Formats: sequence, structure tokens, C-alpha cells
Amino acid sequence: MRRLVSMLFVLVLAVALGPAQGRAASGPEDTLRGFYAVLLDAMQRGPDLGQKGRYDALGPAIHRNFDLAAMARLAVGPSWSGLSPVQQRSLTEAFARYTIATYADRFDAYSGEKFEVTGAQAASFGTLVQSRIVKSSGEPVRIDYLMRLNGNDWQIADVYLAGTVSQMATLRAQFSAVLARQGVDGLVEMLNRKAELLVARSASS
Repeated sequence: MRRLVSMLFVLVLAVALGPAQGRAASGPEDTLRGFYAVLLDAMQRGPDLGQKGRYDALGPAIHRNFDLAAMARLAVGPSWSGLSPVQQRSLTEAFARYTIATYADRFDAYSGEKFEVTGAQAASFGTLVQSRIVKSSGEPVRIDYLMRLNGNDWQIADVYLAGTVSQMATLRAQFSAVLARQGVDGLVEMLNRKAELLVARSASS
């Protein structure tokens, strides 16, 4: 698996499949365990699936178990409230495409990694589920997930590297610069273009 730590700062944040398709997970930890099961399967079949195959395998799980609209809203920040419903929808869709393409690219093969859910902690803004990825070298990388109950489903709303570095805050710094220069249409175009390049790069490699 290439560039594990750098991936965590790039959009994705993660691909979740509940323990029983079509039913809500019984708790936030179950959603994360399901995510890790899907991610591990995609990695193990990575070379055979190819980038497009991994994209197709991970896409439905991302849409089902990530609160993509909330994540896009957090990543954009205060500017979100000034966008029209059409702009918000276009940005959420582009955000999802980029997320799927990024994970399909970064988690491209398996070399003995382990995925472990280590606990959960209630907070006023949701539930923090603690976990770690143990790389093939034995080095653990702590990753916490902010989970929120959306209807009957626990969904991921943010990802924290080392328990402190918010992925959405990192993206907000990147997105705000694009929004200032090119507006929301420029941000949507950038995300879609990067997603397409990730797929094309793997397909041609």
C-alpha cells in the first residue's frame, strides 16, 4: 500500500460498509469495522481489480456510510451557506468522486496491514471511534473517526490523524484558496479533474 500516511491528509476519507447490507449498523464501531473489511478486501484484490475496479467496488460503500454532504459542508466552511442548492449538490457530488478515486488509488494493494478498532468515546458533537492501522513493518498509525447518527445510520463525518489533525480542517485550508480565486465552479472542476486524473493515471500505468 502506497503513501498510507499522506493519504490520510487527502480526501476520503474512507469507505464504509455496514455489517448487514440494507440495515443500519448497531453502533458506530460496527460501521468502522465494516469499512475496514471492505477496504481490506479492495486492497487484497487491488492488482486484479485495477483502479476502475476498486473505484466501482468502494463507491457504493462511501455513499452509504459517509455523510458526504456534511463533510463537504465542513470542508468548505462558512462559504457553504452562501451557495445555492444546485451548487451545494454539485460540490457534494464532486467531493464524493474525488474521495472514491483517492482511496482507490492510495489503497491499491495489500502487504500484511492490519486494521483495528480500539474503542469509542462519546462527545457533544458525535462519537469518536478510535482505531489504528498497523503497517506491514509493525508501525501503528492512529486514526480516529467522528461518527454521527444520521437517521438510523451511523456515518463518518470527519477523520483525525493521530487523534488530533482534522481532515476536514486540512481540506478547508485547501478549498478556501481555490474558492477565493475561482469560485465554487472552479472548486467543482478541480475536484472532478483530479478524480479523472487518478483513474486515468492508474489505467495507463
